[in-house]
Amino acid sequence: MKISELLKKEAIKLNASASDKNDAIDQLIELHCTAGNVNDKVVFKKAILAREKEGTTGMENGIAIPHARTSAVAHAGLAAMTVPAGVDFQSEDGTKSNLLFMIAAPENSNNLYLEVLSKLATLLLDDNFVKELTAARTVNEFLAKIDEAEKKKDQENTSASVSSGLPRILAVTACPTGIAHTYMAAENLEKKAKEMGIVLKAETQGSVGAKNVLTAQEIAASEGIIIAADKNIEMSRFEGKPVYSTSVSKGISDPETLIRKIINKEAQVCHVDGAKKISVKSEEEDSIWHIAYKHLMNGVSHMLPFVVGGGILIALAFLVDNQAVGTSNFGMGTPLAAFFKTVGGAAFGFMLPILSGFIAMSIADRPGLAVGFVGGAIASAGYNFIALADPTAAVVSSGFLGALLAGFAGGYITKGLEKLFDMLPSSLEGIKPVLLYPLIGILLIGIVMFAVNPLMGSINTGLSAWLSGLGTTNLVVLGAIVGGMMSVDMGGPVNKASYVFGTAMLAAGTQVGQVIMASVMVGGMVPPLVIALSTTIFKNRWTESERKGGIVNYIMGLSFISEGAIPYAASDPLRVLPSCIIGSAAAGALSAAFGCTSPAPHGGFWVIGIIGNPMMYVVALIVGSMLGAFILSLLKKKLSSEESGLKR
Repeated sequence: MKISELLKKEAIKLNASASDKNDAIDQLIELHCTAGNVNDKVVFKKAILAREKEGTTGMENGIAIPHARTSAVAHAGLAAMTVPAGVDFQSEDGTKSNLLFMIAAPENSNNLYLEVLSKLATLLLDDNFVKELTAARTVNEFLAKIDEAEKKKDQENTSASVSSGLPRILAVTACPTGIAHTYMAAENLEKKAKEMGIVLKAETQGSVGAKNVLTAQEIAASEGIIIAADKNIEMSRFEGKPVYSTSVSKGISDPETLIRKIINKEAQVCHVDGAKKISVKSEEEDSIWHIAYKHLMNGVSHMLPFVVGGGILIALAFLVDNQAVGTSNFGMGTPLAAFFKTVGGAAFGFMLPILSGFIAMSIADRPGLAVGFVGGAIASAGYNFIALADPTAAVVSSGFLGALLAGFAGGYITKGLEKLFDMLPSSLEGIKPVLLYPLIGILLIGIVMFAVNPLMGSINTGLSAWLSGLGTTNLVVLGAIVGGMMSVDMGGPVNKASYVFGTAMLAAGTQVGQVIMASVMVGGMVPPLVIALSTTIFKNRWTESERKGGIVNYIMGLSFISEGAIPYAASDPLRVLPSCIIGSAAAGALSAAFGCTSPAPHGGFWVIGIIGNPMMYVVALIVGSMLGAFILSLLKKKLSSEESGLKR
């Protein structure tokens, strides 16, 4: 497959003008739609902007390659645009981008097209090629230049002889999406090494998997390894070798410096216990709170499938049990209900061990998993030294708070053991991950949790009692707070904090916990519905593409997917965010005031059958969404008929 087969004539725009980066992205997306590559502009733009948040796609030499892989793409393709005046894509060299390519990748991509796209990325490293494309006067000339350069590159690859001997320096390149940056970094490193008279081999870990994989023989013979990556890389194979880690963008912009780090022996020797991974961002670069947040989110992200799946199954058990209503056996009164509750309870039971296990793993890698998992299980059970000495003493689960403590304690205990055991003879390296870490780590976390469980259990019980004792007014205020938080960053840290609090309260098994969860969920449903209602009712505030995208937000809102509003919030945060926050806070407050409850941690409107006081829950959702939509529409300026695409 040739590059020109992915780049249609109707997807090329020469000598364009763009007011800013967002405008350029909109124009490129429109080209994709014209070429039939994209079937949902809003979802595709959301994916493009999400990739931009991970790091700029603006390169040196006036190039930008925004890209995304999403289900909104019907066919793999390219869109290209030349902008003589340039667009600021925040490239590292500070120059504006004159040559823009946008890559649209379908969710289930085949390897062939990705290899073609990686070929384009490497071609763009040639300054003369970039100048020729930028100077092209017609679409046919533009495509001809690409065909010519591609043919020349293929001939070079075919005629290139296999280098004699083993490479002196090795490299691994990777980026989160693995489409463009991965291959450009590898190409630049190999190209610069060739200019310096050095043989360098680069392994690419892209969307098609690992290519040009480094062999054990090459690793053993090399002087060192460059890791230019924006994601975790397996490091066990580099044990004892000098390794220099940096971001993938450095591999593109400054390959010579990276190569000299190895030549000048400035790279640190890699020491790995077990199968540890390395991240390009060291913890010293982050604040303590950000480090803690990343560890917490690793635990929460692995915990949520158990909470959601188990919680909904338990909720279904109550829904189908019409024989034991009002009794202590409610939820187990029929065989079907008992099945749902048993399976859901089994899944729910893993929640705390999974949370603490993966927090510990984030801190100490694989050796921390078992230690954290056991700590979470002990926290869940509430085991303590007092109960061992006095069998009649109460055993109280330390719950979510205890599991958090177990995760962090388990992770740092394991990390401490790793440093302590560095003093052991090298002959004992093999038994560290299979014997020493799990044995001593589990023993120590057991001692810690047995000691603190009574305190953590008391705090957990006290918190539950305080929440249960809240009057209606206080509960309404709490509902407004957690509901409003769901709209602050729509999937970001504040949103996640509110959701984690809701699921923790739900796990406590109290009526108040279900009220809080209902407020959290209705608050998260509001933002997309605010957008959908505003684009439907106040059409003259929105462009035609924004109105079309607004329709999708009805489904996303009802499905409790707050992220549907992100593209609109990103383009107009000062109007969209306050409107959504007010609407979400109002919905959360009303839900709490009406006493609505949710035994399910997810599902949105589609689990309305198991919501307590469902009619008023719908009222809370409608009122909050309409309030947000009216505020947003009042804040938005009325567009002209030309801008909105509406007839006068």
